Amino acid sequence: MSKFESKKVLPRYWSIAIVLTLIGLSILGKAGYIMTAKKDFWDAVAKQAKKDSIIEQPARGNILSCDGQLMASSIPEYKLFIDFQPGRMKDQPVDTAKMHKLDTLWTENIDTICNGLHRIFPERSAEDFKKKILEGKNKKLSDGSLGHRHWPLWPRRVDYGTFREVATLPILCMSQGRGGFHAEANKNARQRPFGSLAQRTVGEMFGALDSAKCGIELSYDSILRGTNGFYYKQKVRDKQLKITVAPPVNGSDIVTTIDVGMQDLAERALRDELKKDNATMGVAILMEVKTGDVKAIVNLTRCDDGEYYETVNHAISYRCEPGSVFKTASFLVALDDGVIPGDTSYIIHTGNGIMNMHGSNMKDHNWYRGGYGDINVARTLEVSSNIGVSYVIDKFYHEHPERYVKGLYRVGIGADLELPIVGYLPPKIRMPNTKTTNKAEYWSKTTLPWMSIGYETQIAPINTVTFYNAIANDGKMMRPRFVKQIMRNGEVVYETQPEVIKDQIAKPQTIKTMQTILEHVVSQGLGKKAGSRSFKVAGKTGTAQVSQGGAGYKNGTMWYWLSFVGFFPADSPKYSCIVCLKKPGLPASGGGMAGAVFHKISEGVMSKYLKTRVDDARDASSVFVPDVKNGNVLAADYVLRQLGVKTTGGWGGTYSAGDPIWGKASSDDKEVKLAEEKQSYKTMPDVTGMGASDAVYLLESNGMKVQIKGIGRVKSQSVPYGAMVHNGMTCSLVLE
Repeated sequence: MSKFESKKVLPRYWSIAIVLTLIGLSILGKAGYIMTAKKDFWDAVAKQAKKDSIIEQPARGNILSCDGQLMASSIPEYKLFIDFQPGRMKDQPVDTAKMHKLDTLWTENIDTICNGLHRIFPERSAEDFKKKILEGKNKKLSDGSLGHRHWPLWPRRVDYGTFREVATLPILCMSQGRGGFHAEANKNARQRPFGSLAQRTVGEMFGALDSAKCGIELSYDSILRGTNGFYYKQKVRDKQLKITVAPPVNGSDIVTTIDVGMQDLAERALRDELKKDNATMGVAILMEVKTGDVKAIVNLTRCDDGEYYETVNHAISYRCEPGSVFKTASFLVALDDGVIPGDTSYIIHTGNGIMNMHGSNMKDHNWYRGGYGDINVARTLEVSSNIGVSYVIDKFYHEHPERYVKGLYRVGIGADLELPIVGYLPPKIRMPNTKTTNKAEYWSKTTLPWMSIGYETQIAPINTVTFYNAIANDGKMMRPRFVKQIMRNGEVVYETQPEVIKDQIAKPQTIKTMQTILEHVVSQGLGKKAGSRSFKVAGKTGTAQVSQGGAGYKNGTMWYWLSFVGFFPADSPKYSCIVCLKKPGLPASGGGMAGAVFHKISEGVMSKYLKTRVDDARDASSVFVPDVKNGNVLAADYVLRQLGVKTTGGWGGTYSAGDPIWGKASSDDKEVKLAEEKQSYKTMPDVTGMGASDAVYLLESNGMKVQIKGIGRVKSQSVPYGAMVHNGMTCSLVLE
């Protein structure tokens, strides 16, 4: 074993140790230099390489109709920008060579870019685009450099297809670090497949702020919005890696009670009547009796261009004096209290249509024709006699008016519905108070009679229809329901239930009596135009003068609030509905105008329930054996047998399995005769009397080319029957 020679080994060891020590000291020195002298530079590089806590928006939930059709959904939209100093970090000097190269590219391609932008956005000319781009390119920044870092290319957001189309233009097709083109995405731009249908109820968004504006969008914003996620970007070589810290949680979907078909029907019917009557505003609400589900809700207001749009949800927020539709509540209170007999036989002396009520004249609508004279309680509502209703209420409640007002709240006309839609205003029905100094709250001797016929109260249409819905529902008052379910990833996570506000708004017999009276209002009273020949309708008309605030009721042009509210079919109510119109001047008729809209809505809704037997449609001129074209008689035989029409044939096989069998068709009063004709592929077949599809199929099967002129059956063929044919031959067919 050799002896360790320390004199040779130790110098080598120490030389290696000294070299490694020097390398370590140099690394530490370089690190210290970077941490001190180069600190600002590398901080800027780090910020460029890594971006912390970037918010990632979740996808906003959809709003669906009751049968799952999209009423509001989110689609990504993009705001387009240009960075005229791409790749430059903050506080870093401008790369002169790189910028010179980019300037040259802009000079060479700017006209092409602007022409392309004009093609994509024809609203702005190529010259305007060029002027705008040069303005941003030559903009001087605070550090003295030229070129805006975030210059908007187009003022509005665009869809993904448009964004990709812009990204195909010269320079803009380059990466952001080279060309500077970039976009800001907004995932939650809302799209409404059915346009303005139920717009104010479904709701809207402030697009630029990504915040809800109204309706269900606002009321259920926290559920629809979801939860933000977070990520950061790490630059690795030339790529930015997205590293998720917390993924976003997408919003849940809201399933509403709105029926798209019923909503469209109600909106079209109301809009047509508004235009016809020169009305400025209209409301229609359709509600399901048993559940309180709002199947349609329309709010139309005439705007400056003369067209009608949904601008305000008047159905839940427009508190006004309801007029004669309030009379039902007044008589329901009186009947339920027993102050008038339940058989409605109580006779009211309405006289000649004018009656003095504590110093003020009360008039019926037919006062100039002599009034109604003596009528009973039922007839009073049928003809909507102001005197009849106010006389009864004033006579029996004048000494204790608070009993009458408490009765109104008891029957539900004054109930706060506590709707989940932002903007709802509960009714204002005041209690007697003669000591207040507030004129609007003061209770005078005339307050009671005028309140009984729908004045001196403030009630929104949604409250009125909810009250009538309770009458249709045998006294059970349901809270209007707008949302049925909340869904996440296609699964129901929460389901709302129909909610009862009052189990019984009045005695069962009182409700039955009122149902009968309201049915007679339509069948033999002022509500005839709301009726139907196919089913029974019950309801009440309303025509009220609209107060102009401090100016009162008689300042210039008279304004009217016209309404009809009721339910159908009256013998087994499925739906309740209210229609209201606001218009200036005469003519003004709640039954004739609002009732006409009610009629169209009820007829359209009930049409899906009407089933008619085919036998009922037959008359002496009915044709039960159809006229059949020549051609594929096997196919004709299959169709006719499915329809129950007798045929004669004589071949085997079935339509689904067999090849075409060509022949002629004829018919008499009892059956269709189908006769097969053997075909030869060497001679021209007779295609006269055939339909276009059969004739073309047969001729092309023979290798021929076909030209067609006209529609219907083949009248003539250019190649005569029986002529020799060959591949590629052309035959012209004339159809009529």
